[in-house]
Amino acid sequence: MIPASHLIAAQVSAALQEDLGICDWTAMLIADDVQGTATVIARQSAVICGQAWFDEVFRQVDAGVKVEWLIKEAEQIAADQPLCRIEGAARSLLTAERSALNFLQTLSAVATETRRYVDLIAHTKAKIHDTRKTLPGLRLAQKYAVTAGGGENQRIGLYDGILIKENHIMAAGSIAAALHAAEKLAPVGVSIQIEVETLHELEQALHAGAKLVLLDNMNLTDLRAAVALAGDRAVLEASGGVDETTVREIAETGVQRISVGKLTKDIQAVDLSMRFV
Repeated sequence: MIPASHLIAAQVSAALQEDLGICDWTAMLIADDVQGTATVIARQSAVICGQAWFDEVFRQVDAGVKVEWLIKEAEQIAADQPLCRIEGAARSLLTAERSALNFLQTLSAVATETRRYVDLIAHTKAKIHDTRKTLPGLRLAQKYAVTAGGGENQRIGLYDGILIKENHIMAAGSIAAALHAAEKLAPVGVSIQIEVETLHELEQALHAGAKLVLLDNMNLTDLRAAVALAGDRAVLEASGGVDETTVREIAETGVQRISVGKLTKDIQAVDLSMRFV
């Protein structure tokens, strides 16, 4: 789900402040009555995401600028395909250009990478999930971009899900103790997931009533064994060592979820350019 409009506005405001500061000296070389028309073109194939942020940048710079989109959000586009047409004061178009493109190329990169992973495992029942390894300040935007690419959000942050990891288990005393404490603590709507590293730990978690288990860095043999052991008692999520060369085999073990930090952490911006007509 796309973030609320006030959150998008806040992200855009912060981006413009760090770029624009007190003024755009270079844009002031152009007379303020000069009008311009520009188009944005993708230099590579991609899944386009981030139109709301792009539009908001131009709105905050100059509400008189008009943006006409030629494609839909989350649409797969080809290289050299025009994405939108922008009309308004030439100064405004130039001032807003970089911030608008930064949002669009970054979120499109996340959506494009996610779609790549989703397509690789489309023949299985597994779903691609993101992690909390996001760019500071862009958590909600990147999480939205993952869904635009066909993936799913694991948890948004620390507030909407409990993920019990090794250190939590050690501090609590045992897997069972950690799970029971979480069940007492978690309000309705907060998920409880526990991380295990071995089949023995998985067996303990299942015995303690775990319904959502993260299998950390297990090899393919152990992943298949984990699926057989869990049956329909718990949803299993594979994590660690996941990339484009391994995700297909991991999905084919029968796990229901695969979390991929690379979707939001190791992205390469989509190549976009804005050109005046």
